[in-house]
Amino acid sequence: MKENTAKKPVSFKVFCKRNFGFVFIIVWLVGFLIFRLYPFASSFVYSFSDFHLFNGIKKWGLMNYQEIFTDKKIMSSLGITFSYAFITVPLKLVFALFIAYILNYKIKGVNLFRTAYYIPSILGGSVAIAVLWKALFRDEGLINAIIRAFGGDGVNWLADPKYALFIISLLRVWQFGSAMVLFLAALKGVPQDLYEAATIDGASKTRQFFSITVPLITPVVFYNLVTQLCQAFQEFNGPYIITQGGPRGATTLFSLLIYNRAFKMNEMGMASAMAWVLFVIVMVLSLIAFVSQKFWVYYGDEK
Repeated sequence: MKENTAKKPVSFKVFCKRNFGFVFIIVWLVGFLIFRLYPFASSFVYSFSDFHLFNGIKKWGLMNYQEIFTDKKIMSSLGITFSYAFITVPLKLVFALFIAYILNYKIKGVNLFRTAYYIPSILGGSVAIAVLWKALFRDEGLINAIIRAFGGDGVNWLADPKYALFIISLLRVWQFGSAMVLFLAALKGVPQDLYEAATIDGASKTRQFFSITVPLITPVVFYNLVTQLCQAFQEFNGPYIITQGGPRGATTLFSLLIYNRAFKMNEMGMASAMAWVLFVIVMVLSLIAFVSQKFWVYYGDEK
């Protein structure tokens, strides 16, 4: 007699036992599908429409993308965003590495200094800190008060297009604490015997830094570069609260322009298209960074 090889249906109890691990991620999974994946996919669909929040959709096509690359205001905002990112990211990484290098030394009260330098990265993205930053650099703010105390003239920091973007960038650079902590951890992992050998060979501290320290922490430099670049292109709080995109559009970053088109002009289709353009830009820059890492990033397991 032939044996019955047909598989018996799995009972619900057995199925639950075999897949019990999914119970622990079901809340995250539902949240991801509803609040992440669905908006991500729907925004791509809406980017090809003239979707208005109150008037609905009247036509489909590439008109949003055509407007993005032909509208001078949008392209100007994109250029300002690139300038903002290429100012803030290098400065933030340099300051973070510099402070981490100093705090890596065994000095009295070093833990207190580490905490003090890390706090701005926690508070920097809040609305309260942006309001404080605006108060510091307004016409009658603390910065101008200090300048006048030394006999100088106050500067219209937030009303002059020459300075406004710099002030917004300075707020971003001030939040270097998270990158500093990563650099500090990387510096702790550099073998001390390399420094001892370099000292015996007569290498100066500067030569040791650029020939030993920097090459060995390049993986962390790469990680900070990619993450800070992504965050810089998505910056919103500072320009929105401090200057509202002014003066004369000098601080209108692309994310702020997306917000204006979506929630002030109710043009959801256009805002979706702009968001996808920003996504592609960040993705391309990240891919360039990943491709370039083989030329300058050193991993200890490489042969």
